[in-house]
Amino acid sequence: MKIAQIAPLYESVPPKHYGGTERIVSYLTEELVAANHDVTLFASADSITRARLVPASESALRLSSTPIVDSVAHYIRLLELVFQEAHQFDILHFHIDYLHFPWTRRQPIPAVTTLHGKLTIPDLIPLYKEFEDMHVVSISDAQRQPLPWIGWRGTVYHGIPEGLYHLKEKPGEYLAFLGRICPEKRLDRAIEIAKRSGRKLKIAAKVNPVDREYFSDHIKPLLVHPLVELIGEIGEDEKQEFLGNALALLFPIDWPEPFGLVTIEAMACGTPVIAYRQGAVPEIIEDGKTGFILDSQDDAVAAVDRLASIDRVLCRREFESRFTARRMTADYIRIYEELWSGIKPANKITPFSQAA
Repeated sequence: MKIAQIAPLYESVPPKHYGGTERIVSYLTEELVAANHDVTLFASADSITRARLVPASESALRLSSTPIVDSVAHYIRLLELVFQEAHQFDILHFHIDYLHFPWTRRQPIPAVTTLHGKLTIPDLIPLYKEFEDMHVVSISDAQRQPLPWIGWRGTVYHGIPEGLYHLKEKPGEYLAFLGRICPEKRLDRAIEIAKRSGRKLKIAAKVNPVDREYFSDHIKPLLVHPLVELIGEIGEDEKQEFLGNALALLFPIDWPEPFGLVTIEAMACGTPVIAYRQGAVPEIIEDGKTGFILDSQDDAVAAVDRLASIDRVLCRREFESRFTARRMTADYIRIYEELWSGIKPANKITPFSQAA
């Protein structure tokens, strides 16, 4: 099949450092190429891929050498580049939320959109009522709950390459926190868990501009504790050592997490996860097998002393069974084939090409 993958421009594909959606787009794109599909990736110019790359911005917007004042301008150009070539593809696969919906509706090529973010925003309700003909994919069943009535074509759990990380049967003594420092990720909870359990906490995380005030006011004062070490943002090549040597990954989130990529990265290393019962967590973590799912700080602290009961070999096997990039790609190919076989978006208004 001739497949277009349309990535966000905020990070490169794959990201140089932190980045979830762009990392998944990279894994999917490379697996599709390996399966002999003809793939074109629309992404930032600093992306690296074996697919044909159409650069839609000079670099990842977050790492641009010049300030990005209007990111929407870059996405409008991205969409123009995509739809200039749309007729050449069998499938258009978008990863940029709903920005393309008006364009997609006005052309005949089958298109599908993976929704990577939260759907609890009230503003989305009238938008999806208007665009109920769009084909969308969820990354967990929990993600669908706010909008169960829209055009879902399936749930496809994220996957990562089997050889990217390896099992580390004997862990170190520290707890790990990996991701973003922001209110919903609740690093403050992780710090409290570490302090109360008497374990060292290593933090590999970035701070987005929007969260700098939160970091300064709420997190920075907590970093002076001798058990707490802020490493900073790390890239993919550093995660094996960071996660593999951890006693457990702390994932004490306080929001409806659509998936949680870091949880399967930890499992790939054999590292169990201590997580709060939010969003997709119960779909990803099996309580008592690949980690512990909890509802309170007291239970989370107690779980640290129960980590010896988790078999790290079984954590790795669970990853291999459920969360590989190969499995993810096979799931998407099934959706592509269903759409390509004749199911097309229902145009509700006149296509651009036929407009007077």
